[in-house]
Amino acid sequence: MALVAVLWIVAALSILVTGMVQAHRDEIRLVASARQTVQGSALGNAAVQLVLQQMAARTEPVARLSRIDVEFAGQTIPVEVTPLNGLIDLNRAPEALLAALFTVAGKLAPDAAAGLAKALVAARAAGPLTQRGPRFEAVEDLLQLPGVDFGLYARLSPLVTTDALGGGRVNPMAAPEGVLLVLSDGDVARAARIAAGRDGGGPGVDTTDLPAQFVDTVATTRFRLVAQVPLPDGRRLLSSRLAETGKLAADGVPWRIFQAEDRFDQAPATMN
Repeated sequence: MALVAVLWIVAALSILVTGMVQAHRDEIRLVASARQTVQGSALGNAAVQLVLQQMAARTEPVARLSRIDVEFAGQTIPVEVTPLNGLIDLNRAPEALLAALFTVAGKLAPDAAAGLAKALVAARAAGPLTQRGPRFEAVEDLLQLPGVDFGLYARLSPLVTTDALGGGRVNPMAAPEGVLLVLSDGDVARAARIAAGRDGGGPGVDTTDLPAQFVDTVATTRFRLVAQVPLPDGRRLLSSRLAETGKLAADGVPWRIFQAEDRFDQAPATMN
């Protein structure tokens, strides 16, 4: 009996030690992941700041979607710069443009898309007790709109903004291909042609076949900059910043960061 008791104690201690070792390994992985996140965020922010410095030194405004490789701390960090008027502004876009967004990018039936666009416009309209309607403060506010589930939100969120200012029309030279597809009424070939001409640096890209009521080529001072930071474990951190140029920040730099977000992306650390 004494031998059996000793064996049970040894087995219990073995299980306890194994659990403690596993917990310790989990803690090490969590700490390593948190460290990578902090380091990646710092690298991404540095890359964004260097790109903003380049933009501030330019004599002409940045009016096109562009991709810039930044060398920093021994790494090449791609940064995508999107003028916010290349996205569809939930607060200012006309109802017909919103309906096209829900149809083409949201993959809704035309009737459902038109109804959702009407509901969105109604949600931002001034009520009898307010001078203005409830402004969409963030893209995530879309989820508060009846009829928008997470799947629809995930399809729309990369293409929309709440901070573009201006009149609600879109600059096709600044638009990602998903927005160009909306402007092209789902015509993949037309959207790809415009994107290829824009990305090729051509001075004159023909956009005359896009709906004139949705298009505007005016420059903006607000941008989304996304740095893609490769991490040692093979993932990449997408470090996103919304910035306004021409506005002095508290530290005296001629731009202002008004929104920051970091998230992981499992895709290979390259930018197409």
